[in-house]
Amino acid sequence: MPAKAKYRGRFAPSPTGPLHFGSLVAAVGSYLDARAHGGEWLLRMEDVDTPRNVPGAAAGILATLEAYGFEWDGPVLWQSRRFEAYAAALERLIAAGLAYGCTCSRKEIADSGSHPAIDGGLAYPGTCRDGLPAGRTARAWRLRVNDEPLAFVDRLQGRVLQHLESDVGDFVLRRADGLFAYQLAVAVDDEFQAISDVVRGADLLASTPRQIWLQRCLGYATPRYAHLPVASNAAGEKLSKQTLAPALDVGQAGPTLVCALNFLGQGVPAELAAAPPAEVWAWGLAHWAFSAIPRRPSIPLAILRYAPAFPRRPASASGRS
Repeated sequence: MPAKAKYRGRFAPSPTGPLHFGSLVAAVGSYLDARAHGGEWLLRMEDVDTPRNVPGAAAGILATLEAYGFEWDGPVLWQSRRFEAYAAALERLIAAGLAYGCTCSRKEIADSGSHPAIDGGLAYPGTCRDGLPAGRTARAWRLRVNDEPLAFVDRLQGRVLQHLESDVGDFVLRRADGLFAYQLAVAVDDEFQAISDVVRGADLLASTPRQIWLQRCLGYATPRYAHLPVASNAAGEKLSKQTLAPALDVGQAGPTLVCALNFLGQGVPAELAAAPPAEVWAWGLAHWAFSAIPRRPSIPLAILRYAPAFPRRPASASGRS
């Protein structure tokens, strides 16, 4: 009987600002699930979108994770140092006839009458799929998709199904500015790091079929996925930079960890509400119950038993994972 693959999880913040409570929920969920399986927890800095990176944000993220008591395995993987790996993957797809150059601008796609994509924006109508218009040169590179159903079973959100051609369209692998797209980078890096389990926020659920399609095109293994509920504010908006989510307070690490655990349905005893991080982690590692996590895409912070005490000063927040 073949040996069972070792559990390898990861947390992958984007250095577009400091970590916020929503980031912490994803970090706590992925960390405890990895440790509960006797597995490794890797840290990746998703800084591939260099124009969005905020100076000092990456260092601040690492310092915050350390202050909150996280311990990751091995060195941090920086996407900004992996462009050669992404270029090699793109070349494989081009050579296989799976990727093609595209001349279309956003305005041209909008003017084409394309319908909305499943996660915002517009579905690509396939304008350049059969060749570039005369006299035009490629601005970006896209991956061919089809309209067959692509389904997977998420450990929390259940069965997810998309028809990529109609729901998204052929999607970008390398942008018009020369930067590699998030979808390509994350697929290449999950394979490189031998990630077995991806535990992250449900805001990325709609991206997962594209990543699975990329994995299949490149001959990669597909991890198990678990998409945690995201934290929402009083207006029902996901906590993010755009909604002015406050930065985590390193001076309130213990109580905020308790809030994150309660958000994930773990039922932390009231006596730990003001405990230091080491005591909170000891309880969390001993009592982690994946089955207690609410199976819903979002949860308003207002219903928490111990709501995090946010500082008044708003701050930007990190994005994907």
